[in-house]
Amino acid sequence: MARYTGPKTKISRIFGEPILGNGKWLNKNSNPPGQHGAARKRKSLGEYALQLREKQKAKYTYGVLERQFRRTFEEAARRKGVTGENLIKLLEARLDNTVFRMGIAPSRPAARQLVSHKHIMVNGEVVNVPSFQLKPGDIVTFKPASTEKSGLTSQVRGKNIKYNWVDFNETEMTGTFIAYPERESVPENIKEQLIVELYSK
Repeated sequence: MARYTGPKTKISRIFGEPILGNGKWLNKNSNPPGQHGAARKRKSLGEYALQLREKQKAKYTYGVLERQFRRTFEEAARRKGVTGENLIKLLEARLDNTVFRMGIAPSRPAARQLVSHKHIMVNGEVVNVPSFQLKPGDIVTFKPASTEKSGLTSQVRGKNIKYNWVDFNETEMTGTFIAYPERESVPENIKEQLIVELYSK
């Protein structure tokens, strides 16, 4: 299963960003360990290390393991346009990510669980594959039986207005994947060009 189950704060501290949720520990002492840790200088990262780090950040952010991420990159490279931007568009079009963006679930792992437990329907059919690729115009809804479970519906927060490529109606519990997002609209701090350079070696 393409998911990380280890300590989230540890991953956030590696990248210096709250990519897996709470970032309250990021301002704590980040010196190397040991009595003389504060006096030691960390080595600056080389070109390859920076590229690898950016790929790892994208994988952790979207909850994708290496083989699936590689396939997504190859699909992005086949499509017309800028490969890096295509990669972000494909990651954003994943069903679990879209459920999260619509505000149906409070986090991507929670959205993944909703999908894998067969609570989500796409165009009237139950889909339990978190990596399912949505296309513009696809309708995302709760399964009728799932709308009766207050434990699920109580988590619905409503769509953030910043995400203009998805729409969600809280009254009808129905959402629409309007279009692939433009890169400048996606808030994630990922330098996708470094990922392209890494896979182009």
